[in-house]
Amino acid sequence: MLTDTQLKEIKELQSECEELDSIQLKLNWDMLSSGGDEHLLHYEDGVLAAFLGIYGFGSKAELCGMVKPSFRRRGHFTRMLNQALAHCKDTYREILLNAPAESRAAKELLKKMPCTYSISEYQMQWAGTPLEEDNLVSLRPSEPDDLNLETELDVLCFGLLEHEAYDRALKRETNQDFIIIEYKGKSVGKLRVSHSSGEAWIYGFAVLPDYQGKGIGRDTLKKIVLKETGAGFPVFLEVEAKNEHALRLYESCGFKAFHVQDYYQVQF
Repeated sequence: MLTDTQLKEIKELQSECEELDSIQLKLNWDMLSSGGDEHLLHYEDGVLAAFLGIYGFGSKAELCGMVKPSFRRRGHFTRMLNQALAHCKDTYREILLNAPAESRAAKELLKKMPCTYSISEYQMQWAGTPLEEDNLVSLRPSEPDDLNLETELDVLCFGLLEHEAYDRALKRETNQDFIIIEYKGKSVGKLRVSHSSGEAWIYGFAVLPDYQGKGIGRDTLKKIVLKETGAGFPVFLEVEAKNEHALRLYESCGFKAFHVQDYYQVQF
């Protein structure tokens, strides 16, 4: 588990890199803060010179990292990345390298790696469009009896294997709200709202395929946005660029993209 001092050092390094490079790194702070997954830290002269996060999502791993500007071009990140890949290749069936679309340095490094472009992901923020609930759905906290539904949704909507779908560690965290969507008295969907650094992020938003296209997702999104903004939280989410239906839904509810993250699949 990362110490409070290490978390502070990572946050400071992230701010320095983002400001200099005019990018936004995806370091999954909800996972970092919980102590889950694995991370590589390189110190030099008592200073955190480089960081690489390994984020496991079932049998898929996402890697993202950074190097302090004054310590760049010394091979630190390449060594850390090779170490992480050697560790991950026997543990995960898919490894994705995450790089901000605007990062020229990351793109130059990726040209030298055995990887191919996979997907792009939009990070979106609600921009304040007036919303009015449609009152099609009701929302309630997830309960232990909802496990089968949550697993089914992860398998059907996100392509996870059944044993990958349930994350007990996340469910123990106090800053995570796990929500079940009900439509006409039936539980048909789910989502998770993570609160971190004064922000609310929506994750794992899914509706059973047979119930899609009925306005359930739109009404759910409106309810969540109104609840979170009413509590003083700006609201964010992420969506793959190839998921045009979800992208249109979020845009119609007032979400606007502010950063793009590109993912590259490692080839062994």
